[in-house]
Amino acid sequence: MVTLTSLHIAYIVITVAVLAALLLKKEIVLPCALGILIIGYLYKGSLIGAVQTLNNAIIHSCVELLSIIVVIALVVAMSHAMIAVGADQMLMRPVGRIIRTRNTAFWAIGLAMLIVSWLIWPSPAVALIGALLLPVASRVGLPAIWAAVAMNLFGHGAGLSSDFFIQGAPDITATAAGVDTVTVMRASLPLWTVMCITTFAVAFFLMHRDLKQNPSLATVELHDFSRTIERPRLAITIAVLIPAALLFDVGLMVRFGITGGDATALVAGTALILMSVTTIADHGVRNALEIATDHLRDGFIFAIKIFAPVIVIAGFFFLGSESFAQTVLGPDARGLLSDIGLWLAEHVPLSHASIAVLETAVGAITGLDGSGFSGLPLCGALAQTFAATGSVDVATLAALGQISTVWVGGGTIIPWGCVPVAAICGIKAADLAKKNLIPVVCGLAATTIAAIILM
Repeated sequence: MVTLTSLHIAYIVITVAVLAALLLKKEIVLPCALGILIIGYLYKGSLIGAVQTLNNAIIHSCVELLSIIVVIALVVAMSHAMIAVGADQMLMRPVGRIIRTRNTAFWAIGLAMLIVSWLIWPSPAVALIGALLLPVASRVGLPAIWAAVAMNLFGHGAGLSSDFFIQGAPDITATAAGVDTVTVMRASLPLWTVMCITTFAVAFFLMHRDLKQNPSLATVELHDFSRTIERPRLAITIAVLIPAALLFDVGLMVRFGITGGDATALVAGTALILMSVTTIADHGVRNALEIATDHLRDGFIFAIKIFAPVIVIAGFFFLGSESFAQTVLGPDARGLLSDIGLWLAEHVPLSHASIAVLETAVGAITGLDGSGFSGLPLCGALAQTFAATGSVDVATLAALGQISTVWVGGGTIIPWGCVPVAAICGIKAADLAKKNLIPVVCGLAATTIAAIILM
């Protein structure tokens, strides 16, 4: 029989307060920091111990997330070097040539966005895809709003929620859930497939209905954001080299069974080498010494902007894990989440359906802040809590929460998360979020049903 102590009650109350803040569309860094202080005070019994716990929790949270922060920084730095030389335009030109109709424009923009998002993340991909493919899409009559929908759903939805290559999202989720990153990725694959097929199909249907009802939409013109390439031969070389090197990495991962942190390290190292080679080839060794530093700085600024709040938020939710709590609080610390899960199993009737719906709902709520990643620690922790009942698969449940959080918060149905895509397409972010709403909600409903069956 599990007995809930003041420590458990405090953790539950703070978690509910965090969810309430998210529902009110408020940031949750301060509630999570306060939560760490309270947990530290209740465990240590002193204000000094509480303050030390706050610092230690954030430091250890940063250590847990550091490898992901670094790989994202290096990949973004590589993308900046690639854009500077014009390789991004060369990379997208073959895709532009196959776009002949509205339908092919929708799918080509989406698939290109998905692939590029896997390699360099959606935010850098927006500028690349927008500059090169939107003018082509406009010429074949694809409205700007539906080009934006394709970019959003395939990039910030499908690409970011899976994150199969960089593995940032599954790593955070898995850490909070207390399982392997690879286990979460495998569990996410069928759910991600259901989510993508449902969402894309509904969006495609709505696009055709919209164009049938409003034929004038197809006459909307887009600006051409393409740039003059000063050294086209070099741009072509880099455009071939970078994808080839990254695909070679994938081949090495498959051939030698490289997964998790080792796979992340391989991608990060390759990205840094490619950034250096590209910069030297473009500017010469002497100038590259300065310019490479600028690219690297820009990459880390981008990564820290994304992860600064996540580090603090994760610090609180990681405290629910026994191993993390013992590192921060002391060797006698208990796993708060597993205790709460066992207590729920003893006192509250839980079915697979209710657990899956709750995980999806919490994931969607935590995505309301628009970051896409800040809710992952909570979703992973919640999956670990329910798994303590022994009736559900923790990896499947964590993957469901990851998909829900990222699709909502990554920039598909939250207006302030849609701003980058909306800006480059010349439309209102609120209009884009409205177009995405029905496809994403349908996708989440189908994915939740699939999770109930798989658990």
